[in-house]
Amino acid sequence: MATTTSITTTYAGEFAGKYTSAALLSASTIDNGGIEVKPNVKYKEVIKKLSTNDLVKDASCDFTATSTITTVERILQPKELQINLQLCKSDFVNDWEAISMGYSAFDNLPPTFQDYLLGHVAAKAAEKNETNIWQGDAGNTGEFDGFVTLLEVDANLPAAQEVAGTTVTAANVVDELGKIVDAIPSALYGKEDLYIYVSQNIYRAYIRALGGFGANGVGANGVNAQGNNQALGDLMFDGVKIFVANGLPSNTAIAAEKSNLFFGTGLLSDHQEVKVIDMADVDGSQNVRIVMRFTAGVQYAIVEDIVTYGITNAAN
Repeated sequence: MATTTSITTTYAGEFAGKYTSAALLSASTIDNGGIEVKPNVKYKEVIKKLSTNDLVKDASCDFTATSTITTVERILQPKELQINLQLCKSDFVNDWEAISMGYSAFDNLPPTFQDYLLGHVAAKAAEKNETNIWQGDAGNTGEFDGFVTLLEVDANLPAAQEVAGTTVTAANVVDELGKIVDAIPSALYGKEDLYIYVSQNIYRAYIRALGGFGANGVGANGVNAQGNNQALGDLMFDGVKIFVANGLPSNTAIAAEKSNLFFGTGLLSDHQEVKVIDMADVDGSQNVRIVMRFTAGVQYAIVEDIVTYGITNAAN
């Protein structure tokens, strides 16, 4: 009688990093280089904000401090999260070569299929992580506070940098993006890593506006006479790069430097754990249980260097 090979496997600490990295860092905002990643925050990390007044003063023979340095701290504390999922092996037969499943009645899973299952789960986790990065709420299970949630309650966000939003269409997107650029502080405008992070619907509206056809002043055939065949990619508006943030709610946007936005996780910490448990040896079923444990969270350093659109700050 053929024996059934169990695929029950446990990865812990840094050995789980391969799979938790796929689950967390494949979120489109991170995968496309939209924010800074701090990969080894075991519990929490202090992000220091440093500011000075005028540095240059008239010269003298004595050493006299020419500036006052002020530091303010913000805490990046990733939240512990988990995935507990049960999959039926037979559901994936059509997605995998039948010959690789073996000839046992239990359809024993080779390591490659084990990786396939973990990849499937990681992709779903990445979608959730993308949403959490921007609009997550730690009060909800499986979520951490995203940038929108943090900015909604930050009393230090300058009121002049909170731009009221509206329903964005191809007809008004140029005006609305212009309001965001106008609110960017002069010291921030022109910085190399400055982006306007926009929701998908704003990005689509801007692409359509670039198509022209006599609208928005770009000519009947649009930019480069391409009409609605505008290429996706490195778009700019008034000298500021546009970044489509799939996790942002519709009709919202944030202007900030990439170096001011942080995603923290403990990819190498002991909190990371991945288990694949084949239930065939336990209850004779075709089920496989997958368990992932990881940490994730976001934070910004300097709220005064951020402009929001369509995000209501309760303190202003």
